Amino acid sequence: MCDWRGNRLKTIFQLMCQLLWVVGMIMAMGGVSLLMKYRHYSLFFSQTYILLPVVFTICSAAFLLFAGFLGTWLSLRDSRCLLGLFVYLLVVIFCVGSTASALAYVHSRKLDSDTASLSEVFQKYTGSSQDRNSRIVDVTQEELHCCGVRNYTDWLDSSWLNKTGGDVVPRSCCNTTFLLCKGSLYQPWQLYHQGCQVKLEMAFQFILQFIMWTSLLGFLTEVVLLYMTTQMMMEERFKYQALSNT
Repeated sequence: MCDWRGNRLKTIFQLMCQLLWVVGMIMAMGGVSLLMKYRHYSLFFSQTYILLPVVFTICSAAFLLFAGFLGTWLSLRDSRCLLGLFVYLLVVIFCVGSTASALAYVHSRKLDSDTASLSEVFQKYTGSSQDRNSRIVDVTQEELHCCGVRNYTDWLDSSWLNKTGGDVVPRSCCNTTFLLCKGSLYQPWQLYHQGCQVKLEMAFQFILQFIMWTSLLGFLTEVVLLYMTTQMMMEERFKYQALSNT
């Protein structure tokens, strides 16, 4: 009866460790996605502090993957010493994952200040394909389907408008459903109406929230594994006592 209970406990433990491995993969995807997104739009960020959640998320993912493999291997062996090491590893993962989640939450609340350089970059727009600022602005407006910082009227205060005679915005502001759009302010219905700052914040907000929810899933999995590890250590202790008595 005791062996049957022990085998069932190990089977569930193995499944939970595989879930831990899956959570680690998902968290790694979140961290890499945030890193790639930052590298793509780094010109709009005044500071690099948003990379802190990236560092802790990827570290947490690496620990989760290692713990998943270690736990699966432990489920096939009887070792109280390695089980103790596994518990210690889970505690480390909890600390790192909690830090990643907290940093993701903080930055999700201050994206408006993090992207303060957005207006400055848009003001430096020249329309030249040789200018890095201009290329980034055009690519951003095309990818995010936006125009201006808050909306297309932001271009009215830009130096770019003086060069175009005061009635044309960049072609990248054109809604792709209007093939003949030339960026004319006299035809505003052909332009994207939403600003790029909102769209940019939404893109980063999604990834940061993804990291927070994945961290929560990892935390719940760790709690279950900690409980099961304790039970397995007790099973090992009972077996040892039973052998000693015989």
